Amino acid sequence: MEQKFSNNSLDLQSLREFCEREGEMVAFRKGDQLEREGDPARWLAVVTEGCFKYVTHGISDNKAHITWFSFEGEFVVDYPTFLYGRPAQTTIEAMMPSRVLRVTGKQLGQFFDQSKETMKLRAVIAEHILTQFRSRYLDLHCTTPRERYDLLMQRCPGIVELLDLQDIASFLNVHPNTISKIRRDITFDGRK
Repeated sequence: MEQKFSNNSLDLQSLREFCEREGEMVAFRKGDQLEREGDPARWLAVVTEGCFKYVTHGISDNKAHITWFSFEGEFVVDYPTFLYGRPAQTTIEAMMPSRVLRVTGKQLGQFFDQSKETMKLRAVIAEHILTQFRSRYLDLHCTTPRERYDLLMQRCPGIVELLDLQDIASFLNVHPNTISKIRRDITFDGRK
């Protein structure tokens, strides 16, 4: 996949180097979970191969909803809950055979406590995540399903090869028939 999901202007090199130095390499099969919704969140990891989806279950319908992705070269974590060992709010599941370098909350806490620069990095990461969530929220409320589909294809062009129609529909918060119609319109309009 050429383009990552989060067009990330953050310099996370020091955090990546920390994970490379202190992290444990773990392999996942398709469907294996890094975190499980409701269990204490335990891991922050760098995806070295593969990709992960974040799945949350609805309160009233218990239906699975895909809320985010992490691809090769990106971090994968249920960040706010992970920092404090609280129950994960999402299940993080491998979408294909994947490998990560993972660290614990205790390890990351010690890393952040090293200096003013690493404490500042902790705040910058939180601000960045807040910005991502706000953008996602605005996308869901201020764009049409077709615009959301187009944005997803711009952010990660190869994602249609990794996800089935229902997963894409879940992420875009539309019915699978809507995705079929959008794809049909793209095919017949000649737009990509």
